[in-house]
Amino acid sequence: MEEKLKVIFERVVPDKDFSTVTRESRLIEDLGFDSLALMMMAMGIEEEFGFRFEEFVKFETVGDVYDFLADKI
Repeated sequence: MEEKLKVIFERVVPDKDFSTVTRESRLIEDLGFDSLALMMMAMGIEEEFGFRFEEFVKFETVGDVYDFLADKI
């Protein structure tokens, strides 16, 4: 799962080096995600993992995304 997410992150923000990203890395402050990048990430997750977000989920860190997906898949 983590490798698949890394690929999604790299597609969303291609100019960022994700080799140093940790679970504590903040999507907006550390990785430079904006609202469009967050939406693209959500779409990539839906496509890659085969489910739809039913409600708004506020992801602040990479760990938040991992934990959410761990509960869903």
